[in-house]
Amino acid sequence: MASNSKANTESAQAGSVVLAAKQLHVAVGVIIQNNQVLLSLRSKQQHQGGKWEFPGGKVEAGETVYQALARELKEELAIDIINAEPFMQQAFSYPERDVLLDIYLVTDFSGSPQGVEGQPLQWVSFAKLSQLKFPEANQPIVNKLQQQFR
Repeated sequence: MASNSKANTESAQAGSVVLAAKQLHVAVGVIIQNNQVLLSLRSKQQHQGGKWEFPGGKVEAGETVYQALARELKEELAIDIINAEPFMQQAFSYPERDVLLDIYLVTDFSGSPQGVEGQPLQWVSFAKLSQLKFPEANQPIVNKLQQQFR
């Protein structure tokens, strides 16, 4: 598990204490089909907007990571998971928030992926992943995929 240690701090001159940003727990699906990975483009209005990402979303209270992933992929892509397994976990600190990514490899699903929320999608070969812009927290995922699926 890698981590970037950018701190989210309050001004010392104002007599404030150093506060850590609240951690956001995210279920992430690396959806694989025909030696390609499905990517989604983040809206420019979102945090890390305009960059490609592996689909997924926030784990809600009372949900397991797998349940959150299944819900998010249904809501965002209109697909149902048939087979998924844990791949890696990644913690990362952005200046504005900390994230914990629980990443699953989704190797079988039903339905045809579509950008239900209007987001562009694309299938990309493992070799071409490094040519795209991803949120910083996703770079270790890209690296591991390229090592494992050469």
